[in-house]
Amino acid sequence: MDCIQPIETQGATYRYEEDGQQAVDHVSLSIPKGSMIAVLGHNGSGKSTLAKLMNALYLPTEGRVLVCGLDTALEENLWDVRRHAGMVFQNPDNQIVATVVREDVAFGLENLGVPQPEMLPRIDEALLAVRMTEYAAAAPHMLSGGQKQRVAVAGVLAMQPDVMILDEATAMLDPSGREEVFSTVRKLNREKSITVVWITHFMEEAALCDRVLVLHHGAIAMDGTPREVFSQVDELKKLGLDVPPMAELAEMLRQGGLSLPAGILTVDDMVKELKACL
Repeated sequence: MDCIQPIETQGATYRYEEDGQQAVDHVSLSIPKGSMIAVLGHNGSGKSTLAKLMNALYLPTEGRVLVCGLDTALEENLWDVRRHAGMVFQNPDNQIVATVVREDVAFGLENLGVPQPEMLPRIDEALLAVRMTEYAAAAPHMLSGGQKQRVAVAGVLAMQPDVMILDEATAMLDPSGREEVFSTVRKLNREKSITVVWITHFMEEAALCDRVLVLHHGAIAMDGTPREVFSQVDELKKLGLDVPPMAELAEMLRQGGLSLPAGILTVDDMVKELKACL
C-alpha cells in the first residue's frame, strides 16, 4: 500500500474508563508524508494518549484515527496499522527484550512473521542507519542510554514503517544522548522520508521540526511552523510551556526597545539579526 496520508485524526476523542477523564478532546489533524511534527504540552495535556491512539494501543472513544488510510478501530486492521506505524517509548530499558543487540532488533520482525532470509538484511540495514553496526553482538545492558534508544529505533526501523512515533524518547537521556537520538531520527526522516511524530518537552528539539503542535487539556491549542508557534512567547507561557532560549531572549530585547523580527529560534538567528540591528 502506498501511504500517501500517514496519519489522520477526525475528531478523535479518548476517555479513560476508570474515571471518565477526557484525555484527548476532538482532535482533528492531518500529518503529511515525510514530515516531522513535534507535539508539545504540559504534563497531562494528552500527548502520550494521542501517540497511543496513532499506534492503535488505544482506540478512540469518539471520532476516527486513520493510519495510512486504515481505521485503527477495526480489529482486522490492527497488525497492518502497527506495520505502518512504529513506536519508541521513553525508557530504553523497558524496550530491551534480548541479551544481544542484533536479536533485540529482530524481535519485532519475528512477531510479524518475516522470513529469516528477509530478516537478516533488514536488521543489518537498520543497525547501519542508526550507526550501531559495531555493537550488533553487544549486550544491550552494557550500552549507554543514547545507544539503547538507538537500538530501540533500529528495532522499529527494521519493520520498515511509514511512520515513527517517539513518545518522549529523549526524556531520560543526558544531553549527548538526546542529541544522538534526535539527530538519528531527523536523518531517517530526511533520507528515508519516514514521517515522524516527535513528542517532547525539549523546546530546542521542537524548534528543529517542520511543524509544532501544542496540546492543552487534550485539545489543539496551537499549530504551525516552529517560527509561528515560538514567536508567541506570552501565549506559550500561559499554557505552562517554555520557549527556546533564543526566542525568549529576543522577546526580552524587544521589550527593551530593540527592533528584532519574530521567529528567532537559534544562536545563528540571533547573531544574524543583532548584526543587522547594530
